[in-house]
Amino acid sequence: MNPFKVLVPVGIALAFTACKSDNNELSKIESKIQAVDTVKPMEEFEYVSEQFADLRVLRYNVKDFDKLPAQTKELLYYLYEAALCGRDITWDQNYKYNLTVRKTLENIISHPNEHQGDAQFKSFMTYAKRVFFSSGIHHHYSSDKFIPECTQEFFREMLHHSDSTTLPKLAGQTADQFADFIIPIIYDEKIASKKVQLDPKMDLVTSSAVNFYEGVNEKEVTAYYDSKIDKKDTTPVMAGLNTKVVKENGKVVEKVWKVGGMYSAAIEKIVYWLQKATVVAENPKQKESLEKLIKYYQTGSLEDFDEYCIAWVADTESLVDVVNGFIEVYQDPLGRKGSFESVVSVKDLEASKRIHAIGSNAQWFEDNSPLLPQHKKKNVKGISAKVINAV
Repeated sequence: MNPFKVLVPVGIALAFTACKSDNNELSKIESKIQAVDTVKPMEEFEYVSEQFADLRVLRYNVKDFDKLPAQTKELLYYLYEAALCGRDITWDQNYKYNLTVRKTLENIISHPNEHQGDAQFKSFMTYAKRVFFSSGIHHHYSSDKFIPECTQEFFREMLHHSDSTTLPKLAGQTADQFADFIIPIIYDEKIASKKVQLDPKMDLVTSSAVNFYEGVNEKEVTAYYDSKIDKKDTTPVMAGLNTKVVKENGKVVEKVWKVGGMYSAAIEKIVYWLQKATVVAENPKQKESLEKLIKYYQTGSLEDFDEYCIAWVADTESLVDVVNGFIEVYQDPLGRKGSFESVVSVKDLEASKRIHAIGSNAQWFEDNSPLLPQHKKKNVKGISAKVINAV
């Protein structure tokens, strides 16, 4: 449920109570808000999908999707497909062997056997679901590695009953050799114990499991970027946002995530769907933004990323919005590397009108608030916000 459906009207009621005065301004503002679609009870809907470990998986409706024009639905579909193409990037960024673990679990699950009724199999499935939910073997909040509650012997038995030809084995590995390789990765608490290490007493790079660095330590990475960044540049790019730092032939270098670079196969598919989206863009500004995002993926240039960001911010009219790329840096212990993410959304027009009604009357709320006169601001600007429904 969109929280604005409940929180905004309640907040309005409380504000009116606190700010009530003798003039008729209150009734004018109240009329504006009541003129907007009033909050109606949601239809019956099963929000909870399932619950396991410390997780609860929720379902939701995309409000009024059926009322959207065909072209808007088509645009949302292309952007949705572009988002899905980055799934494996996220897994790989979280830990070097996450994709190997996922494919192993998928292989076991797709080949049911006589152990399915066993209590240990239920523990195995809980572990698998946790991995699928967290896009890897580390907890999505604590970043600690979690371990299956089924025994290693049981897990090995599961591997034995799966299809060895479809296991993600390395070249030349036998099924038994693969089991010896993957089981410690999953069960050994000392291997990749922390996805993001923030203890300043530790080497933040070598003690973090995230796959942003390989063969280098914190001191080397810091020195590398110190040598690259021009401290006199007043408009610097976000150095390292879309790269992995590795050591090749004893030299620290960056590998860029772009078409023709790292993750090329996935990024080429992202570009394919983004190009289809440009054809059905809502307006020229949105089209320009998508085209600049495509160019950035093709070049890997952070200057191009800046141009895309500027174009994205300038598009304030589109109903459909998308975030797609290497954005947030909190999965990197050094705060440089952007994790892949994508959010596709459509604006909720009626709920956004309520926000606008409040924001446009911010000065009235300030003037009629129970603050002492000397603490009231003379020129208050309301928030500029929109309510979205994620697709």
